[in-house]
Amino acid sequence: MGEGVETVGTARVDTSSTVDLDEASQGETHPASSFKNSISNIALALLFFAALIPGHTSRYSIHAADVIWMAGAALMGIFSLVRVPPKTVTVNPWSITATAGMMLLPTLIKPGLASVGLLYQAGMALELIGVIFTQFARVYLGRSFGLLPANRGIVSKGPFRLMRHPIYVGWFVLTLGYAFIYPRPRNFVVIVAALLFMMWRIVQEEDLLGLDPEYRAYCEKVRYRLIPWVI
Repeated sequence: MGEGVETVGTARVDTSSTVDLDEASQGETHPASSFKNSISNIALALLFFAALIPGHTSRYSIHAADVIWMAGAALMGIFSLVRVPPKTVTVNPWSITATAGMMLLPTLIKPGLASVGLLYQAGMALELIGVIFTQFARVYLGRSFGLLPANRGIVSKGPFRLMRHPIYVGWFVLTLGYAFIYPRPRNFVVIVAALLFMMWRIVQEEDLLGLDPEYRAYCEKVRYRLIPWVI
């Protein structure tokens, strides 16, 4: 078997870019390791808190979805400050590209001439449902989240009992709702592109988590990534 390749079940997983932080931190003093983790947590928290700056919290008007979204951003900022340090993390050009594409492409979605009637109402409903579902899943994820694919422990409660990536599902629903409200062709193209990067990141994350026997057992119970009985 090649160096950096591990067999998990019938799959062969490239582990050459997987960093075991438990081993990597053995050469550092505990205060130094804790300091680096704290700096990382603070930087991520600032990204979430920045979303609360006036002028960035609403794309068109204040409504229920905006309030829930702002509360979720504040909640994730708080969780960021007390994140669980990862056991392992995948750091390579592919994981960075997939994460950056998934996070940055949605910023290209822009408002325009708003839809009216049923399309507008459907968009509002989808956005509200997506925001609520996303924040509900984030509460269960709690401190076990990050940007790059990492293992911060296996979460299997709440919506994670039905699908392995409920936050991505909520994000897609709320973003699709926004596109219904502002149905510009550009917005739908950006959503499709971001979805491709999201699926790429999911594959990378599951490749890493698949090295953990607890996650493999979880996958046996929850067989669907995004939509129960579909995918």
